Amino acid sequence: MRQAALDGRDAGEIERRWYAAGGAPAPDRAGASEPPAPARLRALAGQLLDELAQLESPLAADEPTRLDQIIAACPQWPGPAETGPAETGQAATSQDGTATADRNGPTVTDPGSPTVTGQDRTAAADRGGTTAAAPAQPPADPHRTDTTHQGGTPGPGPSRLPAAVRARPPLARDPAPTTPARLHAAWLGRAVGCLLGKPVEKLPLAGIRALARATGNWPLATWFTARGVPAELLAAYPWNRRSAPTSLAENIDGMPEDDDLNYPLLTLLLLQRHGRAFTTADLARLWLDELPAGRTFTAERIAYGNLLAGVEPPETARLRNPFREWIGAQIRADVHGWTHPGDPAGAAAQAHRDAVLTHTGNGVYGAMFTAAALAVAAGGESDVHGCLAAGLRVVPPRSRYAHAIRFGIETARTEGEFDAVVDRLHAAYGATHHWVHVLPNAALLAAALTHADGDFTRSVGNAVSGGWDTDSNGATAGSLAGLLAGSPAALPDHWTAPLKNRLATSVPGYDQAGFDTLAALTHQEALRP
Repeated sequence: MRQAALDGRDAGEIERRWYAAGGAPAPDRAGASEPPAPARLRALAGQLLDELAQLESPLAADEPTRLDQIIAACPQWPGPAETGPAETGQAATSQDGTATADRNGPTVTDPGSPTVTGQDRTAAADRGGTTAAAPAQPPADPHRTDTTHQGGTPGPGPSRLPAAVRARPPLARDPAPTTPARLHAAWLGRAVGCLLGKPVEKLPLAGIRALARATGNWPLATWFTARGVPAELLAAYPWNRRSAPTSLAENIDGMPEDDDLNYPLLTLLLLQRHGRAFTTADLARLWLDELPAGRTFTAERIAYGNLLAGVEPPETARLRNPFREWIGAQIRADVHGWTHPGDPAGAAAQAHRDAVLTHTGNGVYGAMFTAAALAVAAGGESDVHGCLAAGLRVVPPRSRYAHAIRFGIETARTEGEFDAVVDRLHAAYGATHHWVHVLPNAALLAAALTHADGDFTRSVGNAVSGGWDTDSNGATAGSLAGLLAGSPAALPDHWTAPLKNRLATSVPGYDQAGFDTLAALTHQEALRP
């Protein structure tokens, strides 16, 4: 029901039936209710989920899921797409029933803004090569796609980004070279950012700040530690119980298992078995063969259960899946970007084939954006701002995801201290979105990377210090910053040494693998035609 409200769907009657039957609101943070719901409520919940899925969203036209319609909605799509095989079971029309749009998209009126066509959007592109900048103040309604303040005025103040960050022409499709060393730094960066965020995952922003400040580690520049933290503070803000034994400075001994690293390993395995021609059905079979069900969460767990019940993709992403616009697909996108150096269109198209197993709309855009940005970084031909701009070119510009990225970038440009940036983002999204939803995390990721300006420590520190899905945001920020650094030697030793070139995982064949080995295997896939 919360997701329906964010989509602008009218679920009032469904809500009344749920509460009249004794149903409770969802927990504020996470997890199942206590005590467990009775069987009659569980049956009603399934019925209502089916009814919710049939409600029409007024935002559907601006947020398609089919790849051809996404490309049609993106006037600055960066060159030809390596679209690959069609998704198994995908219908000939989008889930909202609309036909494929013209390359520049139809004329669409955005609430609170003039009528804009695809050609007009191209002409009005901002310095990053995307549509007009997002508001530098928290929007009154974060799901709206207009790009003005509440009062309709443009964003204030000059940008603090380098003058070299200008509108860029579409990138060439021919892949740029990458190196094992660059990919090694990407793997290490992803692991570092993930591990930094693990002990504070699920904690509120105030708790993260208090724990780090208690040890003089603010802004975040090294690992969290319990040493020297007052007992009453630890009681008020306990570390993540599953992660604390393996992710605090005093007990890190290699990279522990985490879904943020399991999924890149699975993608590598997917490419080794099926190459770039893999289908969504190939990915589904791989999950059932190699991914333990207990290592899946939110949208991935729902889709996994759907697969076991005989549901085929892409319906696996839609059937009783209220998490389909959360962050899960975004954390699976890295290897698609790493193996398409200099080819953001190909990376985005490949990530789309992966994402539609579990996600729709904005959830899919998270994977495409991340893959495209990482593809540019893997090619070594741009700075962080150019990478983010390339990512935006593969996202429908009127979508809430594009709005979140623009809002994060512009807020980072116009605020001084990063704490103030984070406060603005939390004011915009904190009261309305779950901490694992893709939109607040996308805004934070874009802000963290923009503000860090390519510095590795600041990139991962910013991403984790902003709260929400700390390990996932830290992982993606570290991946991009690692690529930009170019080699493991360019990463600070206090981050990489505790990893001991060792990764724990339940993905068969990779447990205790070295990051150098993973980089070499990834490089082989980057070179594969």
